[in-house]
Amino acid sequence: MSTLVILPLLIPLITGALLLLAGRSARTWPGVMSGAATVLQLLAALALGNATRDGAVLPYLVGNWAAPFGITLAADRLTVLLLALTAVLALASLLAGRDEGQDDERRGEHHGLFQLQLFGLNGAFLTADLFNLFVFFEVLLCASYALLVRGRQQGQPPERFAAATHYVVVNLLASALFLLAVAVLYGLLGTLSMADLAVRLSEAPAADLPLARSAGYLLFTVFAVKAALLPLGLWLPGTYRVAPVAVSILFVLMTKVGVYALLRVSTVVFGFEHVPDGNIGIPPLLPLALLTVAISALGALAARDMRALASFLVMGSAGTLLASVAIGSPGILAAGLFYLVHSTLGAALLFAVAGLLISQRDDHADQFVPGGPEAGRPATGALFLLGALGMAGLPPLAGFIAKARLLDAVVGEVAQPAWVASIIAVVLGAALLTLVALARAGSTLFWQPASHQAREAPPAAVRGKHLAALLLAGVWLLFSAAPGPLLQWTTQAADQLLEPASYVDAILGQVPVQRASAAGELP
Repeated sequence: MSTLVILPLLIPLITGALLLLAGRSARTWPGVMSGAATVLQLLAALALGNATRDGAVLPYLVGNWAAPFGITLAADRLTVLLLALTAVLALASLLAGRDEGQDDERRGEHHGLFQLQLFGLNGAFLTADLFNLFVFFEVLLCASYALLVRGRQQGQPPERFAAATHYVVVNLLASALFLLAVAVLYGLLGTLSMADLAVRLSEAPAADLPLARSAGYLLFTVFAVKAALLPLGLWLPGTYRVAPVAVSILFVLMTKVGVYALLRVSTVVFGFEHVPDGNIGIPPLLPLALLTVAISALGALAARDMRALASFLVMGSAGTLLASVAIGSPGILAAGLFYLVHSTLGAALLFAVAGLLISQRDDHADQFVPGGPEAGRPATGALFLLGALGMAGLPPLAGFIAKARLLDAVVGEVAQPAWVASIIAVVLGAALLTLVALARAGSTLFWQPASHQAREAPPAAVRGKHLAALLLAGVWLLFSAAPGPLLQWTTQAADQLLEPASYVDAILGQVPVQRASAAGELP
């Protein structure tokens, strides 16, 4: 077993527990400690990437209990990609939150919750059984709710509390459905390990498949809520719009957890290789995904502030990802995973720009009204332009590469001409509406003369948000200038996903470590 696998969980869990225990006695060092822990998580993800670069699946048996009887963690190429992306966004969120209005006596609590949020995210990507996926989802829900209602900068408290209430109620209902699906599968097959479920489902009698299919539909519904798939994702724009900007930067990744869970469960548990009569059945994911892309583009066009615009773009990117999952061919899935990285960084960059606008402008904050302070305005405008070009899918940035590869794969790998035409029309139409929305926002904010007197923000008030935006922009430009390694990684990750036998064999074939007894003999 590789102990590297458990490091992305141990680091945030221990750090978060220490910070919460310190509580209000910690004033100056919680941010440094949280930042150091996040850097260590990034290094752990990179080390895991080096260990899985040859296609290996690394299992870890928690408590040294053999699968499927104990808790099992597993890392492969897709897991490593998402762990590294989580750490990058977490660093940007910490930088943006340096000046976001957390009281000194509450910094320990805030950073403790932040690390628990990372613990939930990393755990959802690493876990290899459904029950612990549910547990990590609940950790995410609790930590994200607390982070959402904290802070005193963006949004009026009643508005934020109302959005947080909607967010929690919807996700609690999804959690209830998750528990029901888990209970059905456990009662039917006697296991919750994804690898063991795949084996037992392939051996299940035909009479049991309809009940298993019903549990699969329930899981699909749960993951659709997490991924903000319409009509179950209407909670997202209102929630992300009123959250503190630093929190919203990390929340961009939350919808990707739903996409990842759908990918993992549909390929491993309900994959074609493991069910006697073919795929166990997925609801009409493709039309719902295309509907999400179209409605999100209209929402972006109707947005009246930067955070609302970025929120709709997050929902639209989730729809595009789910469309690639629905088709599921190797080329389209590889292009979708590349687009996942690009769209996550791009939306987070737009949230960072919104934070800069809020710090630099007076009562109008990030609303689409003309003008702002002259100091720092060109730099903020350049960062917005970079984010806009990428999210609209214009060359030469990675957004263009991602969408071009996705549409090329659709033409080459989708057999039905009607679906090819529909996908191309929706993706290109949404890109056009997104371009119009971003062009309107940019021309209003950075081109038109000021219509009001705006305050000049002190440099210290925007330094953290500038650093966050520069970090996100730098990583994004790196992928745009040299997309080859990331394209190769996502292609290999897609191939690995579509051949789940290696994942199943690695988990079920892992032998517990035999430790020597005190007398020097093996027990």
